[in-house]
Amino acid sequence: MSHINIQNQNFLSIEQLTDRYFNQTGKAEGQSDQTELSFQDVLKQKTLEETSPEQELRFSKHASGRLNERGIELSDGQLERLEDGVRRAGQKGIKDSLVIVDDLAFIVNVPNNTVVTAMDSTQTTENVFTNINGAVIM
Repeated sequence: MSHINIQNQNFLSIEQLTDRYFNQTGKAEGQSDQTELSFQDVLKQKTLEETSPEQELRFSKHASGRLNERGIELSDGQLERLEDGVRRAGQKGIKDSLVIVDDLAFIVNVPNNTVVTAMDSTQTTENVFTNINGAVIM
């Protein structure tokens, strides 16, 4: 433990001691000026990265072909709801999801943010969907 010899340094007040050993920002001498993120800041950043899509929702070649074959055109509002459904599925840990928007059904690979296939509910005869582990109805 080091001791400060105040009498030999001719310090007259605590302010002079503070000025001597701390810079203007109140940091001790020798401390880094580098900005450090708190644990909470890092956690928020990582959570946002995981819950927000890294890229736009994509449509596979197969899904695009199905949309064209079936004459399905998505409005901007429907596309936004589909993207929201995919985001919600991701938050719940769903990997392969059925997302229903109005009378349209989409199978989405959530980690890849890709629509695998699409269909109008009037065009499905059995209304059976396989190879999914969750569903979102928008």
